[in-house]
Amino acid sequence: MTEIQFIERDGHREFAVVPIEIWDRVKHLFEDLDDVALFDAARARDDGVRIPAAVVDAELAGDHPIKAWREYRRMTQDAVATAAGLSTPYLSQLENRKRDGTIEVLQKIAAALDVPMDLLVEPNGG
Repeated sequence: MTEIQFIERDGHREFAVVPIEIWDRVKHLFEDLDDVALFDAARARDDGVRIPAAVVDAELAGDHPIKAWREYRRMTQDAVATAAGLSTPYLSQLENRKRDGTIEVLQKIAAALDVPMDLLVEPNGG
């Protein structure tokens, strides 16, 4: 059998029966389509945010997220404080967990570091 057979219902083709040789040559295309669909779905959910390994490593080592991102961006405390309109000692206290920042302060620091604010908030409040 080398030809495709069709099964019809009410005059319309509903199924195709293909020889195994043809199926073996094309079945990978269906797997590829599944992969494309999974990729498209993941891309649709992608918020574009990537956390570099250096930031993750620094946080796992105990650094505050503000410090981890600041060092990743190769910025000094003075540079971040100035960009955020804060004092350097206040930024240092935040990084060393001596003080908690307000939402407004965290938004300013996030803008200075060019990261979403939620990446600067520690789980469970630190």
